[in-house]
Amino acid sequence: MYKPKLKEDRKFLPVHIAVLTVSDTRDEETDTAGQKLVDRIKAAGHLLKGREIVKDDVGQIVSVLEKWIADPEIDVIISTGGTGVTGRDVTPEAFEKILEKKIEGFGELFRMLSYQKIGTSTIQSRAVAGVSNGTYLFALPGSPGAVQDGWDDILVWQLDSRHVPCNFVELLPRLKEHLP
Repeated sequence: MYKPKLKEDRKFLPVHIAVLTVSDTRDEETDTAGQKLVDRIKAAGHLLKGREIVKDDVGQIVSVLEKWIADPEIDVIISTGGTGVTGRDVTPEAFEKILEKKIEGFGELFRMLSYQKIGTSTIQSRAVAGVSNGTYLFALPGSPGAVQDGWDDILVWQLDSRHVPCNFVELLPRLKEHLP
């Protein structure tokens, strides 16, 4: 079993993160998954730079994502919700409209880890990730358990500059190399 490793002589670099909850039914009081994510982000030492809740609507999701991607103060966007297979679940479709590069392994790894906890039900998750204009984007399912799995088992490590052998933080300065 893999055990994450941190190189302790490296300096921790806090990342600027925005959290988007996609839901037709949740508000600030009932957004338990979004709050769990916010709490974990802050506990890890990162900086929360934005938080919004939008309906399951591609246009609304894209609008918030584009606003945050254009903000030089935001390095990472993590969404929760809208990754299922019902007619109203459209977060992956919204991400598709703006991603320049997909991070295929994120969804695969999320489902592999989730399988250990919820079995074949994990196949209903369409967790996705990618990069747009130098900003990382991650879409997690909308349950508190899924947020916990995605953060605790993947993102807390990949967003820690001390994680070895590699991490997403060390690549941040190079994400815009292809842009004019």
